[in-house]
Amino acid sequence: MDTKELLKKVRKIEIKTRRLSDHMFGGEYHSTFKGRGMTFSEVRQYQFGDDVRSIDWNVTARYNEPYIKVFEEERELTLMLLVDISGSEFFGTESQFKNEIVTEIAATLAFSALQNNDKIGLILFSDEIELFIPPKKGKSHVLLIIRELLEFTPSSKKTDIAMVLKYFSNVIKKKAIVFLLSDFITDSYRDTLKIVSGKHDVTGIRVYDKQEEQIPNLGVVQMQDQETGEQFFVNTSSKKVRNHYKTHYLGRADYFLESFKKSGAGTISCRIDESYVKKLLGYFKRRG
Repeated sequence: MDTKELLKKVRKIEIKTRRLSDHMFGGEYHSTFKGRGMTFSEVRQYQFGDDVRSIDWNVTARYNEPYIKVFEEERELTLMLLVDISGSEFFGTESQFKNEIVTEIAATLAFSALQNNDKIGLILFSDEIELFIPPKKGKSHVLLIIRELLEFTPSSKKTDIAMVLKYFSNVIKKKAIVFLLSDFITDSYRDTLKIVSGKHDVTGIRVYDKQEEQIPNLGVVQMQDQETGEQFFVNTSSKKVRNHYKTHYLGRADYFLESFKKSGAGTISCRIDESYVKKLLGYFKRRG
């Protein structure tokens, strides 16, 4: 992708997702993810209707009229986006690939955090850490994240979710808001997730294609594993083969839901032909 085409795509993503975050998600994000508490801001004269418990008696005695303490929310938060860029993300039977939807969701979350003056960081992963962008504030930083989401080419096509959770836990020490975006066609991450969720606010966003759920009856066809590159012939006319695939796939989806639930983490499941806008809003409102 040349520079001109990349900038055009970045601008397109920015316009679409920033509009969503400005008009729909900003307030929901703020109310869902609270700051670390309330911090003292100033004192002012008491007004009718103020909570008498907020009266500052020392200042009141000094000026011989009532003054109250004013507090504001301390919002120094960090949003971390952990994004799966393995081979299976480059699949889609509708108008978009899974990775394109993942990019839009990540950008929307990033602009929502930007609106609240939070830091935003990014980890791109496969079965290794492909890229780590430390959390920072500012629009130019968000645009950098979007460019990497659009342009970065992974060195591996496999997936290891436990690995990225361990890496994240090592590099981010303070409590963070974490969105882990993947198709979750893998397992063996439950124990690590439980540890990370004990300290951080974690949400898993599963993006998938409805055609992945089952194999259609097409006779004997040649298939390729997107993550290993292995090619093989599959007799899709066999009901046993189709049922085995469906059971395996649904098992991964169940593992995702059960693992996050037992870890006290949140989940969003979004098919690429569904509105991720409605999914995110519904999740924020349930949590808020």
